[in-house]
Amino acid sequence: MTAQAYEGLLKRAQELLPQKTLATERLEVPKVLGHIQGNRTVVSNFHNIAGVIGRPLDHFLKYMLKELATSGELTKTALILGTKVPASRINDKVQQYLKDFVICPECKRPDTKLEKEDNVTFIKCSACGARHAVKVRI
Repeated sequence: MTAQAYEGLLKRAQELLPQKTLATERLEVPKVLGHIQGNRTVVSNFHNIAGVIGRPLDHFLKYMLKELATSGELTKTALILGTKVPASRINDKVQQYLKDFVICPECKRPDTKLEKEDNVTFIKCSACGARHAVKVRI
């Protein structure tokens, strides 16, 4: 095979490749697993979700209870919400928490920490060094 024929085949193969490849994110938060039990909702993987996002469990719990406007109880294995809440609504609130407290507004990476200074909470990015005040109060 000549070099010209090889380059022609290589060019043809590159044209056949899809323009956009499947991108996987570093932070893949699992979807909520749970069930309705009477008048309550049991989220069985709440501890797992909190571990993946890397925030204190009590902070994440307080945010979720406030946003879902319900009471709740944290057990060793699950979160028990005081009302019936659809999984889609809980997933939306988890995504909102990520946007407000985990993802850097500058570089969109999850490499952040929460820092509290006086009465203001800041989100500090380890990747780009940006520091922004958190808009949501818990």
